Amino acid sequence: MTTSPMDFTHFFDYVVRARGRLLEWVGAQPPQVYTRTFPIGLGSIRATLLHTAAAEWAYVERLAGRDVSLGASPFTVERQPEYEPFAAAWAARAGVTRQALAGLGDPNRPVEFVSQMGPKPMRVRATAGGIAGQLLFHEVHHRAQVMAMLRQMGVAAENLDYSVLNWTRTPVG
Repeated sequence: MTTSPMDFTHFFDYVVRARGRLLEWVGAQPPQVYTRTFPIGLGSIRATLLHTAAAEWAYVERLAGRDVSLGASPFTVERQPEYEPFAAAWAARAGVTRQALAGLGDPNRPVEFVSQMGPKPMRVRATAGGIAGQLLFHEVHHRAQVMAMLRQMGVAAENLDYSVLNWTRTPVG
């Protein structure tokens, strides 16, 4: 399959595939592993995954030109304290995100928004393609942190690399 550098849906499909494996590993652990404190990421698997899902939600909202208010995300510890409902809600959201990426339009389209992250609000100027790329890369970054947490618990969380999941391999000879 030939993929254009701007085929964000192709890369999102990979992210969702890798996410599925990651969430299988997380779901197979006792519930206390989900909330255990770790010295990496956002401090726990739950906090890291909720942050990642909330960021994806916010990026899609921004691509659609909607304001993102603090606390508006469906992915907060208050709204999603338990693993299974969270994982189901994030899986259900994947179609919305994929549709937003498919309908991105001009990747050079300017997008401006006010970010509430950090000590004070900041006006951010980006492009639609830049936001789409950030949506993808941000998850990969935090996925690695969750994998490191799982490894500390003895889970062999490995091989979610794009080439491992997407390239066809056949024996030589």
